[in-house]
Parts: sequence; C-alpha cells; structure tokens
Amino acid sequence: MGRSRRTIPEELLLLALDPATGTTAQPQSLDLGLAGAQLVELALAGRIAPDGDRIAVVMPRPTGDPTLDSALELLRRRGSPVRAVHWIGGPRLGLRQTYLSHLERCGMVHAVAGQMCGVLPTTRYQATDTAISREIRSRLDSAIRTGVPPDPRTAALAALAHAVGLGKHLYPGNEGRSSRSRLRDLIRHDPMGGLVAHAVMDVQNGVAAQPRRSAAPAGPAGPGGRQPARSAADPGGVPLQPRRGSMARAVAH
Repeated sequence: MGRSRRTIPEELLLLALDPATGTTAQPQSLDLGLAGAQLVELALAGRIAPDGDRIAVVMPRPTGDPTLDSALELLRRRGSPVRAVHWIGGPRLGLRQTYLSHLERCGMVHAVAGQMCGVLPTTRYQATDTAISREIRSRLDSAIRTGVPPDPRTAALAALAHAVGLGKHLYPGNEGRSSRSRLRDLIRHDPMGGLVAHAVMDVQNGVAAQPRRSAAPAGPAGPGGRQPARSAADPGGVPLQPRRGSMARAVAH
C-alpha cells in the first residue's frame, strides 16, 4: 500500500484532534473506532472481507503499513473468521498512541510537552498542517450538505465518526443537530463501514457477547441447545496485548 494516501485510522484520529487543546475527543470510544478503522482499511486493500457479521482474511499478503500489517497478522493467526465485535472489543492498549506517534513521524502533528497539576508530565498534539484536517472535514461536510452518495472511504469515515460519537464534536449544539443526523445516515453507503460502525456501537452498548440471530452456529451446542459462551479473557481469539512499562508519562486525551 503506497503512502501517498492517508489511511482511515489516520483520518479518524485527525478528525478527533481538537486544534485548540491538542487533545482527542471521545478518547475511550475512539480507541474502538481506530480498531474498526483498521478493518475497513484492510477491506479496501482487499486483505479481508465480511463473512456475515464476521471478518475473514482473503489475502494475507502485507500491505506495507506496519500497523495495519500487525492487525492483519493477528487476524490471520485466528485461523477462522472472527466476529467484528470480538475483534473491536479486544484489548487495544496503546493503539491511539501508536497512531499519534506515527502522525508525528509523518510530520502531520507535533508533540507539545506539558504537566498535569504541575507534576505529571503530559503530551498534547497539534496539527502541523491544518489544510489536511480541513480537507478531511470538507469531504464530510460535502457529503452531508449535498446528499450525494460519498465515495467508500468517506462513507466509512463518516460511519466511524458517528459510531465513536464525533458528531457532537464536529457539529455541536442545536444548530448542528441536522448535520449529526445526516452524518448518521451516511452509515448506509458502505457495507463494510456500516458493519464495523455497528460493531463499535455494539461494544459500547455492552452487547458484544451476544451473537446476532442470523449468525451461523460456531460449534456444538451446549445444554438446552445454547451455544457455549466465550470466555471474557478470550474475546474472539484475539491475543491479549501486554501493558508496556509504567505510567511515566500521561498522554492528554
């Protein structure tokens, strides 16, 4: 995958970055959205495809993007299609920081050191080229304003922005109510983006453990014909990621 085009996780993070404070809006749900955005980007690259409410690897060849390829390898190791909610709901420690550091290396943001309560070191991030963020925002605004079906990348970005709650950040107050409603409606224009966005919202609503009625049985039924529940420690077979180091620096969210 060439680096001439920004990925959807990068664009989602730039949308969430507040230019005034250097913090990210909706930090908790944004982590889920970034994991979902990776799935959409891998699907657009032809590496994975939806299989009902599951995600299947159809081409394990690396994309050339280290962060995406790490996600692709985890999916490949799974061996069988994994439910989108299990993937998105699995531990993603440090994913937001990984993308912030990546954007810094690419020169799209720069880190600003500070302190919390005058003691704890913090890091905030400011966009170095606001034209990039304006261009991303302009695509969403255009899709909302014109009603013309957007391209798949913009449709997926809109779906994820709605899913993580960025609507109230991008279009605040009563005056932004109609824009937030139209942002939500854009979810229907991209099947993969819609699947992932609904999975993000399901995880936030705590229904990730409940399989959809249309899903095919995953294994032998237990007593009473019910499928055995997965362990909370094994969210869809996605390996747990170890926590790195101690909390020596707090990243401002």
